[in-house]
This record gives sequence, C-alpha cells and structure tokens, in this order.
Amino acid sequence: MGLGIPAPQPMRAVDYPAIRRLSQSLGRHAEPELWGSGECQLVIKNLDGQLLGWSRAHWWEPADATAPAGYYLAGIEVAHGCRHRGVGRSLTEARLDWIAQRASSAWCVVNAQNAASLALHRSLGFEEVARAAQLGTVVFSGGSGVLLSKDLVSSRSAAKAQV
Repeated sequence: MGLGIPAPQPMRAVDYPAIRRLSQSLGRHAEPELWGSGECQLVIKNLDGQLLGWSRAHWWEPADATAPAGYYLAGIEVAHGCRHRGVGRSLTEARLDWIAQRASSAWCVVNAQNAASLALHRSLGFEEVARAAQLGTVVFSGGSGVLLSKDLVSSRSAAKAQV
C-alpha cells in the first residue's frame, strides 16, 4: 500500500452516493445498488471520509469460448487527483486477497487502450491470455479487450518462500 493511503474497507450503502458522483466525474455510470451481495466491494476514503476510489470483484460466468467462468476483478474507479498514488494498487491487492480465499486464479478484462490498467495488472503478475472485440458481455468499441489471468497458487508459494 502506498505511503499515506488508508486501507481498503468494505463498501456500505452509505458510500453509494459518493461512488455515483465519482463515476459521473469520470464519465461513467456506476450503479452500486445493482451489484450482488456476495461480491468483494471495497472503498478507500481519506481521513476526512472523502472517497478516493472503489473496486469490486465477483464470480462471473461470461458464457464465452474465450473467457472462462471464474473470479474476476470487476471494476475499479479512482478519483483524478488520486491516480498513480497507490489507491488502485491497494484496491487491487485487496481484491486479489479476497479471490485467493476462493480460487486458484484471478481473471480480469481490460480495454486494450487502457495502458495504466494493463501496466498495473502486469506489475501484479497478470499475464495476457487473449484479445477480442468482445469478452463475455463486455463489448469493446473502437478497440479490443484483453483477457488477463493470474495464478494465485504460484503467487502464494512465492510469497511463502520469501518469508
């Protein structure tokens, strides 16, 4: 976790208005009320309670020949002024910890044009599996999507070996 970045906390209904505002400020349309209760849903707030970012992960069955059913990093948004400061990494590491309690691998679908997201995921050990204009229900206009996977078993073994 980055210096001075608070730890991710479970998302609560009281966070929904701030999540919608953050999403709108980024030109998106998050609807946290519609997300499943069995998901990993996290927020990071500063000491004043201001939302710095949110993320989620869940089981997804994309019914796609390329993208398998599994636990996916499902969404993340970080406030403009908090990017490249460790918020996204902290949220992603926490989601990977959640997935590691449930599965031996983690999956992610990223727009091929999102260089920052691809760099983050690769730095965390994700490897590219495939590229396609559509992965499951996610359609990529003006480009392609990248299906990424991370082997959590070998990651756990490597972490234990370092201790």
